[in-house]
Amino acid sequence: MDLHPFIVRFRERFAEVESLLSAPDVFAQPQRGQELTREHARLRGLVEAGDRFQRAQTELAENRALVATEPAGSELALMAQDEIGRLTLEEARLAARLQEGILPPSPTDSRNCILELRAAAGGAESALFAADLLRMYHRFAEAEGWRFEMLEASPSDLGGYKEAIVSVTGPEVFKRLKFESGVHRVQRVPATEAQGRIHTSTVTVAVMPEAEEVDVVIKPEDLEINVCRASGHGGQGVNTTDSAVRIFHRPSGIEVRCQDGRSQQKNKQQAMTVLRSRLLERKLAEENAKYAAARKEQVGSGERSEKSRTYNFPQNRVTDHRINLTLHNLAAVMEGELEPLIGPLLAEDIQRRLAEIKA
Repeated sequence: MDLHPFIVRFRERFAEVESLLSAPDVFAQPQRGQELTREHARLRGLVEAGDRFQRAQTELAENRALVATEPAGSELALMAQDEIGRLTLEEARLAARLQEGILPPSPTDSRNCILELRAAAGGAESALFAADLLRMYHRFAEAEGWRFEMLEASPSDLGGYKEAIVSVTGPEVFKRLKFESGVHRVQRVPATEAQGRIHTSTVTVAVMPEAEEVDVVIKPEDLEINVCRASGHGGQGVNTTDSAVRIFHRPSGIEVRCQDGRSQQKNKQQAMTVLRSRLLERKLAEENAKYAAARKEQVGSGERSEKSRTYNFPQNRVTDHRINLTLHNLAAVMEGELEPLIGPLLAEDIQRRLAEIKA
């Protein structure tokens, strides 16, 4: 794909948006001002990527010419060969960034997200693996500089989680995590296994963009809100006050509980955030079933035969079945090094969407 015409378009639109932002009344309509500001930031990154891409291509051509004219094995030829390797990788990385910029940005990619993990097949071992996955995402969020806040948790007897709901806040959180949705299958010898046999268990993961109040309309009369005393491991304060909140949305049948904090008001706000995100997920699924799936479709039933990703501990292997990618660095992945998985998933999605545009 010839990217140069697109680079020219990015520069032209960037200059146009800069001009619009300099108008004195641009923020008279706050929403319009915010949209232009976001587009300006996006285009600035694309213009910079375009400049670096063209420099990389020029330097590649110069170094290839040097290799062709210099004696084989000479110091200059070897240095040029090293530069060709580095610049080729740089060119490919920047091309992928520019190809992504060609596609219309998703309105939800810049959102924060709600991350939900649920133990599925495998009993106690499934709950333990849910805790391992929760820690993995927490470590990844820390490395990215994101905020990771527990909203609701149902601990299991052995220290795992039957269910955990988390808010993840930061730049492009949903864009980076959306492909984590699905059935995560683990193959390992559980701590509860006396005979050393390998067990297979699953955890379902759902990733939803955090909804804004304008995304979905929630009528107060459609809500049934109850408060009660929190249960489970709450520590001081949590289990002694009526801070837990349960919200039932009658039209959709969605129920949300939140009891992780000591403040009833905060729990209510968090529960409403989860409810809005679930309603937005449902709305997106209805509006565009091709690109967004409802929760049941997103995570499946959680059966062992269903899987998006497999974590095989005896072989130190992690396989993402959606793109047929296998890595032999499971220990690093479980420590939150998810970029080797997330990067190829995003790249595959970009190529698929570009192919649809060409078709």
